Formats: sequence, C-alpha cells, structure tokens
Amino acid sequence: MSESVDGAVLVLNAGSSSLKYQLVHPESAEVIADGVAERIGDHDGSITHSQGGDESTETLELPDHTAAIRRMMELFTSGGIDLAHAGLSAVGHRVVHGGRTFYWPTLIDDHVISEIKRISSLAPLHNPANLTGIEAARELLPRVPSVAVFDTAFFHGLPDAAATYAIDRGVAKLHAIRRYGFHGTSHQYVSEQVPPILGQDPATVNQIVLHLGNGASASAISGGEPIDTSMGMTPLEGLVMGTRSGDIDPGVVLHLHRVAKLGAEQIDTLLNKNSGLKGLCGDNDFRSVTERIGRGDTSARLAYDVYIHRLRRYIGAYMIDLGRVDAITFTAGVGENAAGVRADALAGLENYGIAIDPERNAVHRKDARQISTDDSTVRVLVVPTNEELAIARQAVEVVARSEPESGSGT
Repeated sequence: MSESVDGAVLVLNAGSSSLKYQLVHPESAEVIADGVAERIGDHDGSITHSQGGDESTETLELPDHTAAIRRMMELFTSGGIDLAHAGLSAVGHRVVHGGRTFYWPTLIDDHVISEIKRISSLAPLHNPANLTGIEAARELLPRVPSVAVFDTAFFHGLPDAAATYAIDRGVAKLHAIRRYGFHGTSHQYVSEQVPPILGQDPATVNQIVLHLGNGASASAISGGEPIDTSMGMTPLEGLVMGTRSGDIDPGVVLHLHRVAKLGAEQIDTLLNKNSGLKGLCGDNDFRSVTERIGRGDTSARLAYDVYIHRLRRYIGAYMIDLGRVDAITFTAGVGENAAGVRADALAGLENYGIAIDPERNAVHRKDARQISTDDSTVRVLVVPTNEELAIARQAVEVVARSEPESGSGT
C-alpha cells in the first residue's frame, strides 16, 4: 500500500484540543485516509481514523499533539502505511494568521516557526495551536518537508480602502491593525472552480463566495482577485456565525467593560464562544436550529432571521462593490447543505437578475452544481470546498520550487 502513497501529502489542522488530518494525493484528489483526534490534553481523548473503507474510534489519553500524531501514525501503520517511509511529498499545515509577514505558502524552518510565534498575538486562539501540530510533525516526520498554508494569504492584496480601519494610522501601524480576512484557502479554491462552470475566462469573472459553516465569511472577487471580505483583523468580524457575534458596535465592548465590569478575557469568550446563533438561541447546530423553528421556537426563529439579515446585507454590499456579478456561490457545511438558507439569502432579488430554481435547490448532491434558473442572469452555484486538497497542492508546489535551490525540503 505504501507504493500508492508515494507523492501524497499529509494535511494537518491542529486546534487547541483537536487534530484533523487527511492523507491525499494532490493530483488525483484521492483521499487515502483521514481522521480526527479530539479532547487532546484530557484523560478521555479520542481518535477516529478512516482508511481503506474501514473506520475506527478509540478512547485514550492524548496528553499533547505529539501523542496524537504518534497514535495517528500507528493507525496508519496498522493499515499498511508507514508514513515515515511512504514517500510523502510534504506535510501541509493550516495556519490561521500570517500577519503581514506570510502571504504565500511557506516551507517551514526554525525561522518561520519563530515568526509565526511572533505574530501569534494577532490570533491567540489559533496560531499557538497550529504551531503545536507543526512542531509535533517535524519531530515525528523529520525527513518530510513541512509547509505552512495561511488562511489570510489570499486576502493579503485587498485594496487599501477595504483593508484599512479608520483609526489613528500610527497606532494601526505600530500594532499591525488592519483587515486581514480569513478562510482564504476555501475562498480561493472555490472561486477557482467557478469560471470553468460558467465557461468564462477567469480574468473576466466577478463573483461572490459565501463560506457558511460554524465560522462564516463572504468575499467579493473580481478577475480572481479579492476586493473585499467580511472577516477583519480577526475571524470575529462580519457575518453571524455559530458561536461568534460577527459585526458589533465597538461601543458594546466598552460598555461591557465599564458597566458590566467584564474583563478582556470574559468579553473575548462572550463574543467568540457564546454569541452568534448560540448566544441568540442556545444552539449553534444549524440542523437543530431549523428543527426548532419547525416546532415554533421563537428564539430559534429570531436567531435564524438575524443570521439571514446579516448575510443579505453583505451580499448587497458586494453586488455594489463588484458592479456586475456573474455568480454567487455557496460553500462549506451550511452553504452546501442548507437549502433554506440559500433560498432565503437570495429571496426577492429577481429584479437584480438572481433567481433560484426551487427544485434544483432542494436536490442534495456532493458535486458542484447550479441552483439558479436558466434565465437567471446571475448564476447561483453550490461548490463543495476542499481546503485539504488546496493545502496539499500548494504544499507540493512549494516543495517543488525549493528543490532546485536546496535539494531538500528543509
């Protein structure tokens, strides 16, 4: 089996207490195996591993990410794949924030690690966790080059007017305050799938991409280049999300500090983990919210209405930003599976050339598809995202570019 693994990429996405992984062939997009380790650092950790049509879940103590990756490698070995000697092209790591330093996929060395640590203050909930996966992989797979792919990279070139906050310029420069944007790997991957579907030159396509999952973001893309996006300096800005508030008057933060006497950490937890759908109705699972609406639950109804209201506001803004829209594309868990959200987000926009076909919209499929009517001048699409494949392909490109210069991946 190791022979079929030759050239594959191991993609790692390390969270604070989790590790998602996928072994994928970057050219064919074949997923050889995948899995997730959860509750890392607890006594009752678990790891679910899928390989060769078989899936197993076990409960065990995973004291840290190194232990999780070591157990992952053992599971691969039991399935006939020795990752250390299987001819992997690279280990591709998702890193949330690249700051102003990293805006291309980057071969990881000690200097890169120190720089990611340096900018971790921009993403204290994400970058330190991402680094644990990087360091563990470099320890356990030292002969395989590691590549960092940054969520913010795709939006690095946002126009100044879209990237700049209207605060004192000196303060902003000193503290690296600007709009960075996130989910960039997904927005880039999905936006690149759209022109072939439309049969148009990518350089001529104006599109809106709606990445709607537990985290949610929107982007306006013209000729393959993003001109605006909903997330800002952090993933907290923008759309209403599962547990994040999205856009909020900054005065609310000051009010909570001055009047409610909440500290920075308490406010951070409130806005990132206990707001959004969860804050409005106590539930951040969209399926549960929808079921509750069907039972007449008024708090779930309000949460849904606020979610749709914010989404429509961004769609309208990006229609104006772009001037002409060729396609609006839904992706990620909610975007790909919630037909009601797609219908409500674009309801009543026929005068703008946007019309969803109810029958097409209701069909649940896993491939890219059109859900607009044939006479809709704006094509409405559902395109499944594949961040792991995008990371794998970018990682291979970086390694290939490095080989003529250094002859190795380090």
